[in-house]
Amino acid sequence: MLSERSPQLVGRAPAFLQALTLIERMARYDAPVLIVGETGTGKELAARAIHYQSERRDAPFVPLNCGAVPETLIESELFGCERGAFTDARQARSGLIAAAEGGTLFLDELDSLPLRAQVSLLRFLQDYRYRPVGGTRECSGDVRVVAAASPRLHELLQTGAFRDDLAFRLNVLLLEMPPLRDRPGDARVLAEHFIARHARQHALPPRALAPGCVDWIARYAWPGNVRELDNRVQRALLLSDGEELDLRPCGTGMSHAVRSTSDVPASASDLRAFNDARDEAMLHFERSYLEQLMHSAHGNVTHAARLAGKERRALGKLLKKHGLERNTFDAPN
Repeated sequence: MLSERSPQLVGRAPAFLQALTLIERMARYDAPVLIVGETGTGKELAARAIHYQSERRDAPFVPLNCGAVPETLIESELFGCERGAFTDARQARSGLIAAAEGGTLFLDELDSLPLRAQVSLLRFLQDYRYRPVGGTRECSGDVRVVAAASPRLHELLQTGAFRDDLAFRLNVLLLEMPPLRDRPGDARVLAEHFIARHARQHALPPRALAPGCVDWIARYAWPGNVRELDNRVQRALLLSDGEELDLRPCGTGMSHAVRSTSDVPASASDLRAFNDARDEAMLHFERSYLEQLMHSAHGNVTHAARLAGKERRALGKLLKKHGLERNTFDAPN
């Protein structure tokens, strides 16, 4: 398994190598970092790399998923609380800022942080001082804050659902993690890396990718990015037999969702008005992409929206437009 203290970011594509260069530079300076990128692009792995290459490497790296903590508890999770501060506060306890003392506090899914907690976090970032919930004593925190957000943060800033002054505070150093579709050649490199890793983890013999699968890997859009590829490799490795590994759906042929129209020659009589051809291609792409997306999310619209980097309501409208029902897709066993 990969060591937490030496996180490995694997890839060779120019956009990815540029991100690695920025990670190395950002690790030298003790300033807040905002990491943006689609789900599954490796934002937490990048945050760990920044921490473990920095002067704070011997102190804790403490992650918090802002979307996984109830709104009423997020402040006590960060700052701690005094006994009796709220109904379940039977004793005083410290928060994650204290747990990360001298190290790095990683705020994942920053775009899920409620407005009240945004105000408290902004106040803390101004002088790195805070009060536990229900308390009067002031504490100081020696932590570096690294935050990660999805592309929807931009939409939230435009609508006022996320405070722009907090975004400015965190966006001292900005790191954009590229999606897998913008990293030509890396999907295969990563697939082979994950095959080797999971084979070791599960004490299985290593296996090569099936020849017919290699082209599919390069063409598939990977809406869930590196995480989707990792999950697909592990599932195929554990549930299939044979000397070769095929990651394609059902292990047969190329998915219609990724077949390129450039593969089909067109005669002059086939050509139509540009707008008509574009609209038809767009409709085909939308439906094919949505089918692949919903299969990857097992019919869960909320999860699918996160994979696609879209608002749930907007994704729901697209599904309705194409007559796609969530219950027609596979649900996890």
